[in-house]
Amino acid sequence: MQKIVALGVWLMWATVAQAAEPIEIKVVVAAMFERGEPTGDDPGELQLWIERLALTTEYDFPLGEAKLYGNDDGVIAILLGGGIPNATASIMALGFDDRFDLSHSYFLIAGIAGADPADLSLGSAAWARHIVDGDLLYEIDGREIPDDWPYGMVPLGAERPTQDPADLYGGWTLDTIHFSLHQPLVDWAYALTKDLQLPDAPGIREFRKLYTGYPQAQRPPFVTVGDTLSASTYWHGEKLNTWANDWLQLYAGADANFMTSNMEDSGTLTALHRLGRTDVIDARRVLVLRTASNFTMPPKGKTAVWSKTAPYPDNGFPALDSAFRVGNVVVQALVDNWTEYRDQLPAPAK
Repeated sequence: MQKIVALGVWLMWATVAQAAEPIEIKVVVAAMFERGEPTGDDPGELQLWIERLALTTEYDFPLGEAKLYGNDDGVIAILLGGGIPNATASIMALGFDDRFDLSHSYFLIAGIAGADPADLSLGSAAWARHIVDGDLLYEIDGREIPDDWPYGMVPLGAERPTQDPADLYGGWTLDTIHFSLHQPLVDWAYALTKDLQLPDAPGIREFRKLYTGYPQAQRPPFVTVGDTLSASTYWHGEKLNTWANDWLQLYAGADANFMTSNMEDSGTLTALHRLGRTDVIDARRVLVLRTASNFTMPPKGKTAVWSKTAPYPDNGFPALDSAFRVGNVVVQALVDNWTEYRDQLPAPAK
């Protein structure tokens, strides 16, 4: 009898759930990792969004890494999990969640990253125009590469490292290596935030002094436009930094500029573009903001091993804080002007 009653209650709940109108989501903020609890302790990428935007509505999300958090303004935050597989699975799970209408949603991927000291200082923020995958390749161990190779990374289908995009089409490849974001939207986001004054901090101020010969690395935090390399492998060092710069231009073109390294974005973009095929989402409405928590290579006189294991200055908080400060300017602009931006994508003023 109890089983029959329980089944009846479940059927009633399912009927109500199916009849309910999906919640229209204006902005999805995607964070990748969290430390400890989602509020009240040492923050990861998610916590500042929950606390500062009062994302107090919780949604169970068993196919994801954690609950979803939302507010009455139509903003929800999702924790993707670290690495390309987690990011891909979490976005696909959200896309097929019938509780939400994502057809007009904007997606802001906002997280910390390694930074090329030639382009960024710690705490700085870079809006990406291009996302390139750094896992889908051939790799030869560094102890066995030919003497005339700059590194052991080779494009799929190629015979040796190359900087010529024409060489990419002589063999097999995959269509999830390079993603270009909708440039007018990226330019609009940058125009809104480029003059934002980001806080400096004692730890990053002291650490950047080590990077003599890198004027951008020695600046206080700033906002710019720069592209990102996505790889689940946490790579590090001067030679791989050279590879990352070459790889971005090889796949994304001469105007691409590697500035940040991340471990999720090619998976996130793969899932979003799949969802866009059936109009679950609009894949043009995606922004990627990465902020510099550490550098991808050591300063002169230090080894790659030292740099890889060095603690993040100020425990990485300046980068976490910048991700919110810069990203939230865009989130609030979208929410405040929803009657316009629901059906028409923003673009910079002419």
